[in-house]
Amino acid sequence: MTAKKKTPAKKAPAKKKPAAKRKPAAKKPALKKPAAKKKPAAKKKPAPKKPAPKKKPAAKKAPAKKKPAAKKKPVGKQLSPAQKAAAKKAAQRAAAAAKKENERARLSAKKAADLKKKEEAAKKAAKKKAEAERKAVQRARQQEKADREREKKRVAKENQKQRERLAKEKAALKKAQDAERARAKAEKDAAAAKAKAEKDAAAAKAKAEKQAAAEAAARAKAKLPPPKPPIVKGPSRDGVTSTREFNLEFLFAQRELLLAKRAQLSGQATRLENEANALIEDAEMGDVQFDEEGGEGDTLVVEREQDLVLSASARYSIEEIDVALERMKTGEYGYSVISGLPIPKERLRAMPEATQLVTELAGGFGRR
Repeated sequence: MTAKKKTPAKKAPAKKKPAAKRKPAAKKPALKKPAAKKKPAAKKKPAPKKPAPKKKPAAKKAPAKKKPAAKKKPVGKQLSPAQKAAAKKAAQRAAAAAKKENERARLSAKKAADLKKKEEAAKKAAKKKAEAERKAVQRARQQEKADREREKKRVAKENQKQRERLAKEKAALKKAQDAERARAKAEKDAAAAKAKAEKDAAAAKAKAEKQAAAEAAARAKAKLPPPKPPIVKGPSRDGVTSTREFNLEFLFAQRELLLAKRAQLSGQATRLENEANALIEDAEMGDVQFDEEGGEGDTLVVEREQDLVLSASARYSIEEIDVALERMKTGEYGYSVISGLPIPKERLRAMPEATQLVTELAGGFGRR
């Protein structure tokens, strides 16, 4: 029995915290919890035989083998409570150290990942910034190039406008100079022509005065009326020629008066002639004589003579109206046949066939 007990005593040195040797494996985040559960493994003698503690299934099966180890306690020497407490504290310290190491590793990995992310973000930001700067430089160059092109075009346009303005000013100056030369020449020619015209007019006037004086002397010697002034004629329309003193509207109105008066006189002459003829037919040829030997107080003879005189007067007035209508066609209507002066319109409205002035009638030059 003592030999059997010594066997576990000899194996006591084999209980050197095999979990402490496995600390490098505890650095992996996956072995955090199994490291804390390996406290009973320190009591196991056959624990060093497990070659692969890294596998998670082996760590899970370890608690299932604790029960037979608990039954074998009477076989070996049982640990004291102090040893158990020390072993428990050692296991706790190992677990805390492993947890702390795992936390440190996690924090280190997180810090490394964060640093890597920051570096990548910094690289990305630097790349983005460099790209933005490159694009900004490119845009600035393009803008500068566009500004240079615009400035070049503006300068070219300004130069073109300047050239056009100078050309216009030069053309205007040349035109003004030509116009001034033409005006000076025209004034010179006009002055020469005016001087010549005045000279010719003076000569013609002297000649005309001399000729007029000679004609006046001849007329005075022959007792003839003065010469008629020329009639200034205007446009013609509908067989009527206007003049400076009588327009077409006045002449058309006078023509209506002449035609109306002609019709009236024509009817009157015809009626008087018919009445005179009727007196001859009604009278007895044996009792009445229409000669000088007849009685002067014979009523029929007097009436017949009156009718014939009135009829002849009407016929004479009709002839004067026909002459006035003809003079209206040639542009001579309204002017005196004696002096050639215009007859007042009031006289023409009262007597449209008039051909003389009232003063001329008073002087005995004519009938009307």
